Amino acid sequence: MADPTGSEQSPNSEIKAISQGRFTISTLISNEEEATNIYCQPEVTYSSLDSNNLTQSSTFYLRTFGYNTLDVVPSHDYYANTQVAGEGKKNRPTLADLRSYMMGTEQHLPHLYESRMDDEQQLSRDEAPRKPVRFGWIKGVMIRCMLNIWGVILYLRLSWITAQAGIALTWLIIIMSVIVTSITGLSISAISTNGKVKSGGTYFLISRSLGPELGGSIGLIFAFANAVAVSMHTVGFAETVRDLLLEHSATIVDPINDIRIIGIITVTLLLGISLAGMEWEAKAQVGCFFVILVSFANYIVGTFIPPSMEKQAKGFFSYRGDIFAQNFLPNWRGEDVSFFDMFSIFFPSATGILAGANISGDLKDPAVSIPKGTLSAIFWTAASYIVISATIGSCVILDASGNVNDTIPIGSMDCEGNACAYGWNFTECTQAGTCKYGLINNYQSMSLVSGFAPLITAGIFGATLSSALACLVSAPKVFQCLCKDHLYPGLGIFGKGYGKNNEPIYSYLLTFFIAVGFILIAELNMIAPIISNFFLCSYALINFSCFHASITNSPGWRPSFTYYNKWASLFGAVVSVVTMFLLTWWAALIAIGIIGFLLTYALYKKPAVNWGSSVQASSYNMALNYSVQLNEVDDHVKNYRPQCLVLTGPPNFRPALLDFVGTITKNHSLMVCGNVLFGHQKERLPEVTCNGHTKWMYKRKIRSFYTAVAADDLQTGSQMLMQAVGLGRLKPNVLVMGFKRNWKSDHPQNLENYTGIISDSFDLNYGVCVMRMKQGLDITRMTQTCDSSSVFSEQQASTIFQLEQGKKNIDIYWLFDDGGLSLLLPYLLTRKKRWRQCKVRVFVGGQINRMNEERKTMINLLNKFRLGFHEVHVLPDINQKPRAEQVKRFEDLVAPYRLNDGFKDEATVDELRKNCPWKISDEEFKKNNTKSLRQVKLNEILLDYSRDAALIVVTMPIARKNKSPSALYLAWLETLTQDLRPPVLLVRGNQQNVLTFYCQ
Repeated sequence: MADPTGSEQSPNSEIKAISQGRFTISTLISNEEEATNIYCQPEVTYSSLDSNNLTQSSTFYLRTFGYNTLDVVPSHDYYANTQVAGEGKKNRPTLADLRSYMMGTEQHLPHLYESRMDDEQQLSRDEAPRKPVRFGWIKGVMIRCMLNIWGVILYLRLSWITAQAGIALTWLIIIMSVIVTSITGLSISAISTNGKVKSGGTYFLISRSLGPELGGSIGLIFAFANAVAVSMHTVGFAETVRDLLLEHSATIVDPINDIRIIGIITVTLLLGISLAGMEWEAKAQVGCFFVILVSFANYIVGTFIPPSMEKQAKGFFSYRGDIFAQNFLPNWRGEDVSFFDMFSIFFPSATGILAGANISGDLKDPAVSIPKGTLSAIFWTAASYIVISATIGSCVILDASGNVNDTIPIGSMDCEGNACAYGWNFTECTQAGTCKYGLINNYQSMSLVSGFAPLITAGIFGATLSSALACLVSAPKVFQCLCKDHLYPGLGIFGKGYGKNNEPIYSYLLTFFIAVGFILIAELNMIAPIISNFFLCSYALINFSCFHASITNSPGWRPSFTYYNKWASLFGAVVSVVTMFLLTWWAALIAIGIIGFLLTYALYKKPAVNWGSSVQASSYNMALNYSVQLNEVDDHVKNYRPQCLVLTGPPNFRPALLDFVGTITKNHSLMVCGNVLFGHQKERLPEVTCNGHTKWMYKRKIRSFYTAVAADDLQTGSQMLMQAVGLGRLKPNVLVMGFKRNWKSDHPQNLENYTGIISDSFDLNYGVCVMRMKQGLDITRMTQTCDSSSVFSEQQASTIFQLEQGKKNIDIYWLFDDGGLSLLLPYLLTRKKRWRQCKVRVFVGGQINRMNEERKTMINLLNKFRLGFHEVHVLPDINQKPRAEQVKRFEDLVAPYRLNDGFKDEATVDELRKNCPWKISDEEFKKNNTKSLRQVKLNEILLDYSRDAALIVVTMPIARKNKSPSALYLAWLETLTQDLRPPVLLVRGNQQNVLTFYCQ
């Protein structure tokens, strides 16, 4: 086996083989260089079937089977964005490392050794910091979700909802809620199994799937909804304590203010538990869970115990068929009470399904825990709700007085209601509407039915407090993750974490104050509908995000959850939105309006984050599909757009050229900045692949692509760009370049290359634009070469094209018909805000005796083009002789480039032209004399008419192949544009129409 360094194998080398199992790992060890050779490792025995041994630390140079290489076997460490505490990040060798021949020592590959530590260093390392608390699927998700679902609604409102809606419609309400939550649970399960989940819960899941815009808005809404849910559960707890005080004829102030006082004290204590850390919070949750289970068992047992006289007086008669029949159908009471009112009050109890996902950062394995725990919690809680509504609807009548003296003989004729058959007469309070007990009047009916009422009270305490605690933890965790992403200004302080679990103290305090504000309402039936709409909105977006990720065929959307279906997600999203409007249409509009505002803000600000969201995948698919569809349609002059390839070099070197073309193409057509790097590709590879220029253009708000090529000269590189840049119809058709100001002092071959680019562009059917500015375009001395950080942080240079142009003139010298490109570019420029007030003047050549006719003809043509250009000037003196001093100036300009071959023999002339193709023969100078004088005269006209214009656009002269040497052609361009203060744009279309006055 050859030595990787390229040297011959030492005769003292030996091959050591490590063999076990199916594979043999051979290493080449030189006895003489054992101390320095990077392949030298102590002989160690490995099990080839044990993947744990194939790590960077144990087999760094023995990674593949059978021969020595720097290649690494697949490992989790190379794909992880995070690293183990106390250890360095492990890096995969780069292509440059694998292809390099300089592999003699560790110094050649320093980045591969950044994280390596010797065994001795490992042993002497200080004790690693304590690991944060992590939970499994039962303790972290299922119990947490069940506690959040078994909240205040279960104990204090389910019996009342059963009385109002009847058992049948209550079951329908429960089933509807379960459908929405189950579909959302499936979507959450899919998202949580689509890659490694970090802290941030629902916000993290949505934002990384659908993008920061929707993720940020739903994150704020969801955090707020959880904060309000804290107040709902706390008010439920406070109601129970208030009722206990009233039973013992005790009050603090009055019934309403008692709820407020008790609620604020309670939420303050819960805040203290939350601040103590997740470990204490989890212990409190488990304790509450067992209290609730005991209270459920107590309730079920109580339904079978024969009721006492006191319980019968309050409406409890154990299981009775006629009570079940009476309560099976709705018994609406109260103003504006309906099915959807009951649904809006019940639905917040089902919103606890995200309690486990909201602490995703505190789970051992979120991808396993969230699906398993969430769906298990939905099943068991749904079953418990159905059982309780059915049992309590079979045992308790609607109205009862609570008076043990309201007994009557069974069969009395003046009695109404089911209670008459059991020897009780509640007719008087029923008709008067003064009954204090019964299923529809008493929120504490579960306590009445139970075997031991204090256990139900304990269950209420456990359910309300645990739900409030779960929401009090969820809201800050979600809000913290959102604030860390810096999507919205002024929220950074709430993202700061403290302690081993990175607890968001400031977010806890904010949640606390929001909860206190809603606790002051002190009315559970008013708080619950507010929460319903916000949670439904959250569920709609969660389901839609999954559906969107599925239909975009995003390569990154690969959930391992088996039971996910995109159409179920769409159905869940639609049902959630429809239900929002059926519950409270105005609250639905408010929720959607808030999300719309937050979404608009995020879209406007464009957060500088890249999470590989489905929005990006959707954008790619749309762009790809539309690009392919464009190929199916032939070009039409009505849809012509000047798609510009701009030879800027590094874009930050010529910002004026970039700004000018960017103004024309912005929101209208394609722009590509091309950079030709001189030299071999291997030498210029870092600059070819540099993305710093793209970031620089983004910062400058220039919508353009950037492409760099390495070539031996400018002409060759430009040919490569013109032939290769573009995709289908999205291909440049106009070449834009700066004027070569240094052509008189540059190497003559560069003149050939420059004019050759113009000639090549015409050969490739491109239009050509050449920009000249008095102060020049190149600001190389003020800028930096390509470096992703330096270019991006470089101060932006200002140009005249970034300024308001006011009411200046744009002068177009449309001297020759090039297809209309000379007119179209200024027209597009005037559509932009900075150029909108400029007046466009069109100058054309003509005869002095036909000036009016030619002017009218041109105005008529321009009107048909609908460009809005109405001022036309005819130039009758365009073909007159220029001033003698200007002619002398031109002759002096080209004198150094003339062959002066008039008295030389033909062989000598041919040799001179072969060696100096840029030079001008006497014959060429004479044949092009008229054209040369025209450029001199045109310059005089431009100085006379357009000295103060904002921009001058002139039809560019064309040099005939092999008839106009490069020096002569550049002398024409120099003479035409010299001494002009405004920017001059020389334009020549490809002689094909870009304007039309036809409608088809």
